[in-house]
Amino acid sequence: MAKILVLYYSMYGHVETMANAVAEGACMAGDVEVTVKRVPEIMSEEAARQAGAKLDQPAPVATVDELPVYDAIIFGTPTRFGNMCAQMRNFLDQTGKHWTSGALAGKVGSVFTSTATQHGGQETTITSFHNTLIHQGFIIVGVPYTCKELLNMDEITGGSPYGAGTLANSDGSRQPSENELIIARFQGRHVAEITKKLT
Repeated sequence: MAKILVLYYSMYGHVETMANAVAEGACMAGDVEVTVKRVPEIMSEEAARQAGAKLDQPAPVATVDELPVYDAIIFGTPTRFGNMCAQMRNFLDQTGKHWTSGALAGKVGSVFTSTATQHGGQETTITSFHNTLIHQGFIIVGVPYTCKELLNMDEITGGSPYGAGTLANSDGSRQPSENELIIARFQGRHVAEITKKLT
């Protein structure tokens, strides 16, 4: 049975919601074991509270050591100036021993994101994230246009062939739309189906 990890960081809950949708989609593939975890916070609890961070997320915190256990890892990160957030970067910067040993080579990797605005870096965040995955030897999977929700021109929506995405608004008031959640579920299922073929 393929083991899939949905690993995310979410400051205000938008990426958390997307992560759960990705996990739902992965489960739809059947015969997979799906785990949802988050990377550690690097801000102090006091600083996080002052910033309005959502601290009551039920997903357990992942460790770098457990990553090789999974056949696929689907990463979720909010955008920080067109790149992954510092919490995710800090976590991945601790995976040097996996790079040295090749422990992550041949695993499936995929990325989803959240931005404040329509053009706030959804694609650059994901494609720049791919650099790390390539160095680790991941097989990168995106969201093909067989996901028809990518073609939705009737509403403002996140998501691209690089990965699912949501638009949070600059004040965080916008929650993931149903179209964005469908794309996230599609990504989870698509990654799971490919992972099953490779394991």
